[in-house]
Amino acid sequence: MAGANNATSSQPSEVIGLVALWREDLVRHRGRWSTPGFQALAVQRFGAWARERGGVQGKLVRRIHKALFVFVRNFYGIEIHAETRIGRRLLIGHQHGIVIHPAATIGDDCVLRHNVTLGDGARYWTDEAPHLGNHVRVGPGAVILGDVHVGDDAQIGPNALVTTDVPEGAVVFEKPTRILQLTKKTAPAE
Repeated sequence: MAGANNATSSQPSEVIGLVALWREDLVRHRGRWSTPGFQALAVQRFGAWARERGGVQGKLVRRIHKALFVFVRNFYGIEIHAETRIGRRLLIGHQHGIVIHPAATIGDDCVLRHNVTLGDGARYWTDEAPHLGNHVRVGPGAVILGDVHVGDDAQIGPNALVTTDVPEGAVVFEKPTRILQLTKKTAPAE
């Protein structure tokens, strides 16, 4: 059985099929099917699958996807379009505030935390969207804008704004917070 898993682990997500992707995603989310991250990813994968269907059946499943997409976007605050190319075993750590551009690509084994934006830096609905390599970790509140390539094994820290390419294995962090002044609380005058 382990050999079967290893044989499929190197195949792209388009090859292994919808149910196999859902299984991998469920394992990556520690078997918690009720988490918003897993549900949003399952809906996105269903939408990508539905886009390939033609005829009356295709029209029906695309309508079902649209309803599920709107629910996930409005209820969980996670907006991942069916057009987005997502690799295998993506982990969406927390809900709310996640927006991913339709033209973005995400590699295998990546992690996205809450309030992450992968978007276009200038105009909406262009093809200028971020491309994440494999094993990329994106911290809470991070924003990656434009035609930016983030290399494999890179880490984007919390609240970082990324507008240029990030080399493989790099760590990007926003400036650390500083304490500007300490004030003592004084007792009221009598």
